[in-house]
Amino acid sequence: MIKAGIIGGTGYTGVELLRLLHNHNMVDVVAISSRSLDGKRVDSIFPSLVGHSNLIFSLPNDAVLDTCDVIFFATPHGVAMEGAGAFIKKGIKVIDLGADFRITDPIEWSKWYGMKHTQASLLDSAVYGLPETNRAQVKEAMLLANPGCYPTAVQLALKPLITNKLISLSGIVADCKSGVSGAGRGANQAMLLCETSESLKSYGVGGHRHYPEIKQALEILAGEEVNFTFVPHLVPMIRGMQATIYVDLLDENVDIRPYFIDTYSNEPFVKILDEGVYPETRSVKSSNFCQISMQKIPNSNKLVIMSVIDNLVKGASGQAVQNMNIMFGLDETSGLTSIGLLP
Repeated sequence: MIKAGIIGGTGYTGVELLRLLHNHNMVDVVAISSRSLDGKRVDSIFPSLVGHSNLIFSLPNDAVLDTCDVIFFATPHGVAMEGAGAFIKKGIKVIDLGADFRITDPIEWSKWYGMKHTQASLLDSAVYGLPETNRAQVKEAMLLANPGCYPTAVQLALKPLITNKLISLSGIVADCKSGVSGAGRGANQAMLLCETSESLKSYGVGGHRHYPEIKQALEILAGEEVNFTFVPHLVPMIRGMQATIYVDLLDENVDIRPYFIDTYSNEPFVKILDEGVYPETRSVKSSNFCQISMQKIPNSNKLVIMSVIDNLVKGASGQAVQNMNIMFGLDETSGLTSIGLLP
């Protein structure tokens, strides 16, 4: 059994991680930390875990964490950066669900996250954990940077087009929409039901923290500079995310579908929908699946790609478990085979 510990398990990604790991037959969660909830039973905070978990929240320096095989950081930015190194030195693998190790340039990271990156050496060794593009490196990783939710949906939609050089790398537009759980569990007036219900709004139009992560990943795929616009929106639902992406084909007569089918034919969590079928966020709710569809605009070189994920699963905790499976040589789908919930 893999002994797992979670640091910062009080948010939505933390409880989602607990849900998934408690359904994993090869994992034993032995520790979960929270400074504010030290000493409290986990199932008293998350009643969905009654009868499934006897864990008690402890402090992040609890010695039981040193007995783990893997530590998940589900913490605010800056925490994993300072804490990961000590675990790695003891031979414990670390998976960071935050953004501390996603951007390879510490100066660029500091620009977007408003604090100095203090662990450049760890940054150099971190592996970016999108399995569909980086599986071999994930397998060998000691420190894994779990991708953000928007970057996951966008990269999966664009990978077949970029790697096969089918589109212009200038003028890509990613129009993305997410449920309010993506903003976290902390008290925030803007996230109140009365503030979000029956409303849709854009945010981060002039610059969102996921922009440099997406740009970096797409440029690695392309091997050259990528110019794109990223606009996120908040929609009045709890969980779910759709990326609708507009690109210009280099050849408007090319048949795009075979490239998507070929790219993802052996990927267990990426599903290409039938022609004319468009994805819905509810179809992947609570699952680790990404569904993708594409539509050519008639009499033009414009292509629209639609990609949906659950922002808390494939966009966060599910992807973290998928990466853990790869890192420990397990079946990649272990603990992640649940089908999306309907209705």
